Amino acid sequence: MALFIRQDESRSKLQEQIAAELQDKARARAEKDNIERPDGVTDSHYLKDTKQTTSLAWIWILIIVLAIGALIWLTIVNTTATMSVSRI
Repeated sequence: MALFIRQDESRSKLQEQIAAELQDKARARAEKDNIERPDGVTDSHYLKDTKQTTSLAWIWILIIVLAIGALIWLTIVNTTATMSVSRI
């Protein structure tokens, strides 16, 4: 336990040499990959055969909102109708 506490955090020459080599390799790979790496947005495979949203998209949004509103209204009307019938 005492040996573990007294350990220095300094690196040996071999460790420093290995760390320097790994950093050089990482830099070289980053430079190489930076040129060949796709950006993943405009050249992605999932974008193949897709269309851009048309100018009529707001109509679909309006239809969905109206349908949700109609479902909420029908739910409220049905619950109040059954409550008024049960009170009689």
